[in-house]
Amino acid sequence: MSDAAILINTAVAVLATVLLIVRFKVNPVISLVLGSVYLGLSTGLGVAKTVETITGGFGEIMVEVGLLIAFGVLMGSILNETGAIRRLVEQLLRAFGPKRLPYTMALAIGTALQSIFLDVLLVISAPLARRLAPQIGKLGTARMATAMAIGLECGIVFTVPGVASLALAGLLGVPLGKMLVFGLIVVVPTIIISIAIMSFLFRRGLWKEERDEEHLLEEKDLPQSQPADEFGPGAYGIPTTDAPSPRGAATAPGTAISGTSTETAPSTSGVTVTDTPRKEAPLLLLFTPLITSLLLVGAGSIVEIMELDIPWLQLIGDPVIALLIGLIGTTVVGRYAIGQKSVEAAISSGFKESGQILLLTGVGGSLAATVAAAGLGDILGGFFSASHVAPLLVVWGIAAVLHIAVGSVTLSAITAAGLLAPIAPALGLDPVLIALAAGAGSLFMVHVTSNTFWLLQSLLGQTVRGALKSVSLGVSVASVVAMLVILPLSLFI
Repeated sequence: MSDAAILINTAVAVLATVLLIVRFKVNPVISLVLGSVYLGLSTGLGVAKTVETITGGFGEIMVEVGLLIAFGVLMGSILNETGAIRRLVEQLLRAFGPKRLPYTMALAIGTALQSIFLDVLLVISAPLARRLAPQIGKLGTARMATAMAIGLECGIVFTVPGVASLALAGLLGVPLGKMLVFGLIVVVPTIIISIAIMSFLFRRGLWKEERDEEHLLEEKDLPQSQPADEFGPGAYGIPTTDAPSPRGAATAPGTAISGTSTETAPSTSGVTVTDTPRKEAPLLLLFTPLITSLLLVGAGSIVEIMELDIPWLQLIGDPVIALLIGLIGTTVVGRYAIGQKSVEAAISSGFKESGQILLLTGVGGSLAATVAAAGLGDILGGFFSASHVAPLLVVWGIAAVLHIAVGSVTLSAITAAGLLAPIAPALGLDPVLIALAAGAGSLFMVHVTSNTFWLLQSLLGQTVRGALKSVSLGVSVASVVAMLVILPLSLFI
């Protein structure tokens, strides 16, 4: 088959997938599989080879990241149940003061809290952000809304163990320790610079309080949570409101937090759990297992890079074992902090959350494998063999277009990365750069097709006009800033 025919059929497969999701509201998992089937058959792979490629691509990426995603989500679910996120935000406020709060909260959300499932993290932290916004002073709502949006979206694509960063690392064969290091190198300056740019624009008149903020609701009437599903019901601009609220999100603004508590509260699984009075566990203790697991991943990466023969460290530094250790530690600490029943409820909720993420990640791998088998890599490799910058800009652009159409950061990132993954070896281009560029592009223009947009709009008291400024423009600025960090980085790795 000619190169032109392969290019045309690949474009048709991607556009058809987008159309099925956006126009006909077909589930993204089904849409990606259908796109992979069309691409395989239309490029001459044949029935048997097409099916083999689709299932093989799914299995390969599950081998790489399946357990990592599951362990990360389960850890996050337990941390959410313990109220650790709420307490961390309160500690940040006391430590850094209100003026620096947008930066510190965004950095915490974009780095330390990325084991928490995105929607759960959002509905836990957004009511706290709204409560704290007046303490910043003028433009408090605008700055906190922008900080929340940038921290949430940047974290999921750049920071291990954010689900999109894990998916990208697995898809492109990037060692997890390497993804962790370079993701942090990109995410920290991106968050700080982007918030600074948006704060400057707000002070220059971009934000109009009377038009951009919603004052119809009193603080006591704030929605306590609106858990949603990025890839399920409500994922295309219709926020869900009928799910049970996770513990921590239900704390009403202004409610004092005491050192001990007796609770009968809806857990993340929707099962009412009654625990006996117990003293709150130290915050550092709650996060110690997660921090330990990430340190072990880093140590394992160093051992691998330096080619040291230390078997015990190689074992515990392996990402799967390191995150398993973190999960076991988080479970033990969780039992001490909130009791066995609450931990079991959190784990049950975590299994539900991880299932959809694993399916989407797997079928993203199927499409990427089909693209590679169709021969697109050889064609694109010839186009970009003279430059490292051009393919990075292309993958950024593809991810940006896909995100504008589909509204899913994870879906657009892994699809764009999958299209260019085959050319990385031919170019001598480090796959981590493709992963970072795809992540940066997938941030562009979070708008009305994204459930994150609607949750931030409603939970932070913004009008739609305001959310278009703080969320859509803010995260788009972060997308461009991230790429401006990645391009110079490509000169050194």
